[in-house]
Amino acid sequence: MLSRVLIIGISIGSLLMLAACGGGDAAQDTTVHNTTVSKGQALIDLKAALDSGAITQDEYEEQREKILEEE
Repeated sequence: MLSRVLIIGISIGSLLMLAACGGGDAAQDTTVHNTTVSKGQALIDLKAALDSGAITQDEYEEQREKILEEE
């Protein structure tokens, strides 16, 4: 009887320890999203918007100044 209780206790303990390990095949998203754009890339994108007609010359100048003033 004691050995049966001991075996059940060890089995339950083992299952609890495994359950705390993250669930086995549980999919985890470890993707890092980097949304920082360099000033150079921002200026290139801004110029492309101007060249395609998406923004006006005035809008281009205004945004260009903002980008160049950023630290």
